[in-house]
Amino acid sequence: MRPVPLFRLSLPLMVTLSLSGCLGGDGGGSSDDTRAGSLTYNGISGLHYTTASRSDQTDSAGRFRYYPGERISFRIGNLPLAADVPAGEYLTPLDFLADIRESLNTPGTDDEGLLTHRITEQQSLTDTTLLNLTRFLLALNWNERITEGNGIEIRDRVVQQLNEALPELSAPIDFTVSEPDFTALGASPSPANQLLAAICFYPEDDELCQTPPSQEEINNAPPRPEDEDQRDPEVDYQEDLQSRRDRILEATRSLEDFDTEAAQAYLTRELNAITTDIGNRYYLDNETANHPATDTGIKDVSIRRINGETDLANVEAISTRNQDVVVHAFSWQTATVEYFIAGDSGGESEVLVNFRPRNTYRWIRKSLRVIID
Repeated sequence: MRPVPLFRLSLPLMVTLSLSGCLGGDGGGSSDDTRAGSLTYNGISGLHYTTASRSDQTDSAGRFRYYPGERISFRIGNLPLAADVPAGEYLTPLDFLADIRESLNTPGTDDEGLLTHRITEQQSLTDTTLLNLTRFLLALNWNERITEGNGIEIRDRVVQQLNEALPELSAPIDFTVSEPDFTALGASPSPANQLLAAICFYPEDDELCQTPPSQEEINNAPPRPEDEDQRDPEVDYQEDLQSRRDRILEATRSLEDFDTEAAQAYLTRELNAITTDIGNRYYLDNETANHPATDTGIKDVSIRRINGETDLANVEAISTRNQDVVVHAFSWQTATVEYFIAGDSGGESEVLVNFRPRNTYRWIRKSLRVIID
């Protein structure tokens, strides 16, 4: 069994801003008024997608194009993955499943009493269908290990082999079956593992893409002479054939190489990176505010968006020390939070501003430090 790939959950800010620039912040635009969407933050390339207006393939960065309001379907070659998904700037495998997609619109509440989408996201990562699908996608990546900052690359050579193998499977691939049924090996491997065994992730002329010598061929071959001078370089000895067979079989992938933990780590990394990217587009017009204790008038702080207008669906705010600073009101229409001073000189508090931009279920949090002079 190969080592399971590990994923770190943080991404450099430079990478975050780089992709944000590629997508144009709001999905980007083009001469035909379509928008650019991305399948996960780091992308899943090589998938075929279809909307009402176009049929194409996700590019090397995992991007697709769509008109606002369209729905999108994805497949790998001839194998369907998802259908009737609302297209958007960012999609992940969570959006592929209608029940999970619906649940993401119901945020959880964190220890500070503020709404957050992260709780619902993490709860979704136990869904069997989601994990089956994600493990399968990880297994189809050209390189077995996904390195930091890279997405899933599904090459044309893999798609071609997948299409050739699909008709030969014992049953269609069903992502909704139980985890043991989806990942079964042994004498009766699951359709997903049958498919993976039929795909060679090396150049076509590589030895590892050849049919392994059978046990009968190995048994019928002569044993290798102990004396090197007696060995014929043109002869395949038993030891040579056995070694070749072992190398080829060890190069065959299975879902055992990509377990539940790897799938959850991958999804968590991508989900967190998307939230970070969206959050980097917004800022408060003031990060620190100083007010004298005698000034008890209503103050406000505004949520701004870099290179665009702030368009919010919801907002809330709290003070971490109500005895010093009190949140008076907040408004998603004006993207502002009002507060006033209630404490004595020397006190301070943080005003936590929590908001959800329109067209996403994700909540973004910024903070204002208020110091009482």
